[in-house]
Amino acid sequence: MPQTCDLIITNTSVLHEDMTVLSHQSIAIENGRILAVLPHEEAKEHFCAKETVDGSDKLWMPGLTDGHMHTGQQLLKGKILDELPMIWTRIMLPFESTLTPKKMRLSAQLAALEMIHSGTTSFVDAGSYFMEEAAEIYLQSGLRGALSYSTMDAANLPPSIRDTAKSAVSRTDALFDSFHGKGNLKVYYSLRSLISCSKELMLLAHAHATEKNTFLQAHMNEYPNEINFFLEHEQLRPFAYLESLGLLSERFLAAHCLLLSAEEMALLKQYHVKAVHCPFSNCGKGVPDTPSLLELGIPVGLGSDGTAHGGLSLWNEMKIFRSVMNATYGVSRANPRIMPAATILKMATQNGAALLGEEGQLGTLKAGYRADLISIHLRQAHLLPASNLTNLLLESVTAHDIHDMIVQGKWIMKDKQVLTLDEEKILSEVYRNNY
Repeated sequence: MPQTCDLIITNTSVLHEDMTVLSHQSIAIENGRILAVLPHEEAKEHFCAKETVDGSDKLWMPGLTDGHMHTGQQLLKGKILDELPMIWTRIMLPFESTLTPKKMRLSAQLAALEMIHSGTTSFVDAGSYFMEEAAEIYLQSGLRGALSYSTMDAANLPPSIRDTAKSAVSRTDALFDSFHGKGNLKVYYSLRSLISCSKELMLLAHAHATEKNTFLQAHMNEYPNEINFFLEHEQLRPFAYLESLGLLSERFLAAHCLLLSAEEMALLKQYHVKAVHCPFSNCGKGVPDTPSLLELGIPVGLGSDGTAHGGLSLWNEMKIFRSVMNATYGVSRANPRIMPAATILKMATQNGAALLGEEGQLGTLKAGYRADLISIHLRQAHLLPASNLTNLLLESVTAHDIHDMIVQGKWIMKDKQVLTLDEEKILSEVYRNNY
């Protein structure tokens, strides 16, 4: 007697956990989890479903994880490219200080739509303001995400976002109590910019994150001036300083990590710290030594750094990352496979799961894993012929090729139609307000 499940996607191609592609497979889904991935003919014998979807001409794969994005910068598109340093203090921080609940809702709506259309099923928001407004939108969207408040207590911040250590952390406390574990959402604590955070704030944020068994995230080693700041004031590099405070652990998420010393890499390995690179944004500041980080076994994911840095498409980020890695490390070592397609795809899927604390639960199409998956329609001129589908995913697929999205077993987008948000209404509001 065939087993009944919620959904079967039949006779399709599937990206396997080893990053090879298997054809003529079927995917059975039940209660938000993948029940089985097996050859199509076997599936017909073992499963029947409440809903059956023909997967021919499509490739199904795990949804992508954007490990570092900024919802609060969604309305900054086109305003920072080619600008002189420091864009953070001259443009981005002043802009965020003018956010309102209405702007934050619209930013989250636009970000959610962009991620859905580009195949990003999960994300880590680096923190901004009015995050309850964003959380409500992301809850409605059905996406999986981790949210943070922007926490800083420097005296020179704009008046509208100036805060104390206790008050800044209390905002994340309230966000955590309201949204952590609600739908597909989690809440992380954040140190937005280390040089804008006091020692009191660092210790307090870490204590609250530890108490609530969640992550602490921070922008790390992104600019020379932040490294010089700690060398001058503490005679330690940033990661060594955080270690001295007891902040490093397997639940510390470090964004960027561009300018790392060998000693700092050793600290990441020792404390099982997770790292995230944001290729397009990072290109204006430096090139991370990703080959060395991966050789040390450090889980490294990929992020967009928000739409102000070229949009939320991780397909763009993966292509840029491959080129930068090859130009920087591959050419000098005469190794064109310094960062092969399979490694980069793993960074955006399986390693992305680690950034959400979902190792063994997410990032792979495998029995028992969460049913977060996307489809790519292969019957298109720019995707045919496909002699190596793994390479094709990296070389030729773009955000516009995403056809369907399922998160926790529920349809988020079907046949390119977003089902959880009113896309036309959102876009009309943008035009109406002349953003």
